[in-house]
Amino acid sequence: MSDKALMLGNEAIARGAWEAGVKVSAAYPGTPSTEISESIVKYKEVYAEWAPNEKVAVEVALGASIAGVRSLASMKHVGLNVAADPLFTASYTGVGGGMVLVAADDPGMYSSQNEQDSRMVARAALVPVLEPSDSAEAKEFTKLAYELSERFDTPVMVRTTTRLSHSQGLVELGERVEPADKPYERDIAKYVMMPVNAIRRHPIVEERMKALSEEDLPVNRAEYGDLSIGFVASGIPYLYVKEALPEASVLKLGMVNPLPRKLIEEFAAKVGKLYIFEELEPVIEEQVRSWGIPAVGKELFTRQGEYSAALLRDRILHQPATARPADDAPARPPILCPGCPHRSVFTALSQLKLHAAGDIGCYTLGAVAPLSVVDTTVCMGSSISTLHGMEKGRGAAYVKDWVAVIGDSTFMHTGVNSLMNMAYNRATGTVVVLDNSTTGMTGHQDHPATGKTLRGEAVPAIDIAGLCRALGVRRVHEVGAFDLEALKELLRQETAADELSVVIARAPCVLLKGQTFPNRCREVPDKCKKCGACLKPGCPSLTRLPEKNIHIDAMCTGCGLCQRLCKFGAIETVAR
Repeated sequence: MSDKALMLGNEAIARGAWEAGVKVSAAYPGTPSTEISESIVKYKEVYAEWAPNEKVAVEVALGASIAGVRSLASMKHVGLNVAADPLFTASYTGVGGGMVLVAADDPGMYSSQNEQDSRMVARAALVPVLEPSDSAEAKEFTKLAYELSERFDTPVMVRTTTRLSHSQGLVELGERVEPADKPYERDIAKYVMMPVNAIRRHPIVEERMKALSEEDLPVNRAEYGDLSIGFVASGIPYLYVKEALPEASVLKLGMVNPLPRKLIEEFAAKVGKLYIFEELEPVIEEQVRSWGIPAVGKELFTRQGEYSAALLRDRILHQPATARPADDAPARPPILCPGCPHRSVFTALSQLKLHAAGDIGCYTLGAVAPLSVVDTTVCMGSSISTLHGMEKGRGAAYVKDWVAVIGDSTFMHTGVNSLMNMAYNRATGTVVVLDNSTTGMTGHQDHPATGKTLRGEAVPAIDIAGLCRALGVRRVHEVGAFDLEALKELLRQETAADELSVVIARAPCVLLKGQTFPNRCREVPDKCKKCGACLKPGCPSLTRLPEKNIHIDAMCTGCGLCQRLCKFGAIETVAR
């Protein structure tokens, strides 16, 4: 009897890569893909790393592949945009050892700034895509991806979604089968993509995709039941069809790019009414309709958010959901943790009436009340470039009321190039690096400035201040994030200067392992004037009592921000 284990979809992908004999894994953390790398690093046979960004991760994986070993790169959907440059060309070069890229989409935007559909990127890149429906398939499809990669000389994408990445299923455990390293053979025409070689490679890529579309793969299967109604589905939506309409005929697609046209045509000819049930974009639907096959898709089902069995019952069976959230339920917006150093920095910005061009990270929450200082957030590293564009568009005086805010991990990801651009093009704005010594938003992963690798090895940490100076920034300052007065004075000074400057506000993330909080703050009711100054930063450990006095509960970490804001001594620090 084989061993089985309950695994997240992400853990199952890591297991599949290990069983397939992968030797190199590279990634940048991004929800919902992060646990893939955190799981694969536990297998000692695999070299696993956090790369500074997704582009670098794909290039590392491609290098390992060209050298003849199997490799993995994993990322969330917006990270795929960063990785697109090497991916589109890797499609032309092909591979040596098998190369798999995992792209984790986020329908519903639980932790993302858009609902991008990675299948569309793969279609443009001419890269095949496998899409599993559960954890067991996640493991097996990953192994299949390596076989297809080497057989068809192509990178292969495994596409997941948040629901699959973070749901658990039973997985049958297999042994690791490590193929022999492929001997490197110098092939300039294959691996050097200058125009003359790329022109010759493009027809090869097109023929490869045609051959894949005609391949009889067991992951594509027709499940016939009631022939009056048929569904084409893949991934998690397939499970919703089986739950809501178990008697319906279903064509389950495991490979969603390229599509198996012959199989779809055969299925469509046998069923009465054909539905295409796919989350996000009509990737399958548009192709099926282009073949002259009548189908119902996005005119009935939304292009937005996650699908569900309830959606099918509503739209097909006309059984609307009976339980709905109360319209008057109080909103519970996300909020920075008690003791978060970003709250102190945003308090300083608020008091100085400064606007902030924001970036991707926990500090995006500086946009919501009561802090309300972050005015823009687009993508990783964009805060610095946005500030630069404002200055070049409106003049240096315009950005005296602005700063760019960016976290230490995001600065390593793509902020360095943006700051380089400001220095090179003689900008005068102020960049605030919120250095909390981790990649906080995705669960405390290390990066090049923390001094530790994914494998836990101690390495020299990049000195952010020294790096900024090396880029040509002369005004570089470091300050404690909770030193409110010093921070405000620095911000006044630097935003007024007619030269590019960087302020590095340092304090570790309050949730980092090893943090201790020997003290906490305590209210002194007799001194409280009920002015509410301590409540303005929105710390969740402070509440206003009915009699308008404040109360500080056990969540307090003793950061002292509220105490610094109180002018009447109504808050004191005591031993915990």
